[in-house]
Amino acid sequence: MNAPVVDLRSSESEAAELLALVREIGRRELAPHAAAAEAEGRFPREAFRTLGGSGLLGLPYPEAHGGGGVSQELYLQVVEELSRHWLAVGLGVSVHTLSCHGLAEFGSPEQQAKWLPEMLGGDQLGAYCLSEAHAGSDAAALRTRAELQSDGDYLITGTKAWITHGGVADFYLVLARTGQDGPKGISAFLVRAEDAGISAATPERKMGARASVTAQVSFDGVRVSPDRLVGELGGGFAVAMSALACGRLGIAAGAVGVAQAALDVAVGYAKERTAFGRSIAEFQGVSFLLADAAAGIEAARQLYLYAARRKDSGLSFATEAAMAKLVATETCMRVTTDMVQVLGGAGYVEDHPVERYMREAKMLQIVEGTNQIQRLVIGRDLVQG
Repeated sequence: MNAPVVDLRSSESEAAELLALVREIGRRELAPHAAAAEAEGRFPREAFRTLGGSGLLGLPYPEAHGGGGVSQELYLQVVEELSRHWLAVGLGVSVHTLSCHGLAEFGSPEQQAKWLPEMLGGDQLGAYCLSEAHAGSDAAALRTRAELQSDGDYLITGTKAWITHGGVADFYLVLARTGQDGPKGISAFLVRAEDAGISAATPERKMGARASVTAQVSFDGVRVSPDRLVGELGGGFAVAMSALACGRLGIAAGAVGVAQAALDVAVGYAKERTAFGRSIAEFQGVSFLLADAAAGIEAARQLYLYAARRKDSGLSFATEAAMAKLVATETCMRVTTDMVQVLGGAGYVEDHPVERYMREAKMLQIVEGTNQIQRLVIGRDLVQG
């Protein structure tokens, strides 16, 4: 896969050029390969090399550290466009960005200068290691430990679950317990894939997004130097929650992309498919499904963009990110289900991609905090705010 390189040191007036580039990469390099790779469960590493070569794997981070220096608002539109062509790739970009967040936002200037250029340079891919088999929604209950040694290094031991890019990532942001139970005893570490003691289990066999590798990752006495501690000792939970707020916006954008892709297919099909002497798009029962889908997609899009603009302006956005994730993924599930209905029997078979979009939509209601957790976040803010 070869793609043109765009100069990301651009003003807002060049946003359209960036999105046009992403759209072209999606159309030419991603969409033609998605169905086969999803059917085979084949991880599209070459696609990420293409994106990295075009400067698209570090978009929302400073140019001084090798990033693109673009706004969160523009970055999320890129994630939406990628997901519209292939969710596994759009999701992968979001997860990579999430994995870099801790160092970019909480790392020292020395750490950032040492590690970020390599992480954002396009050749590497990251993974975010928070969840464990017994600690998914209750992230503060994690048990992976990082024990301080007499020489100042830490030994990390434990197993993380449901890790996107587990076993294929080049680096991991790992949340591990360095102190007491609860959120105050958690710290964040940058771990390299080549560090001794890391192993990944066989990838999970998932309902959807099968080309996106999800696996358990085990850390068996992995030694990391103290300069790999990201942020303050015991401050890892704040690192994790800050990253998740950004990650939820990535999931919201991805969900809008998948929903838009499903609507695009259904509109095309409805215009071509005839029944009783006319296209089925002319029947109210079909056109109303399409209209509701279009309205819901646009509403979800504007909500994630609103949350992104709050972040870009330096305002609090965690609650708005939870709202965007909730609304966008619920909309995606409803839209993809309805678009399968528009296609009828054709929508239920793999000849058309809407059945895949429907399976992918279910995953988006779960990752980066289930939608039940999003409701808790929103409700807590209403009561305590």
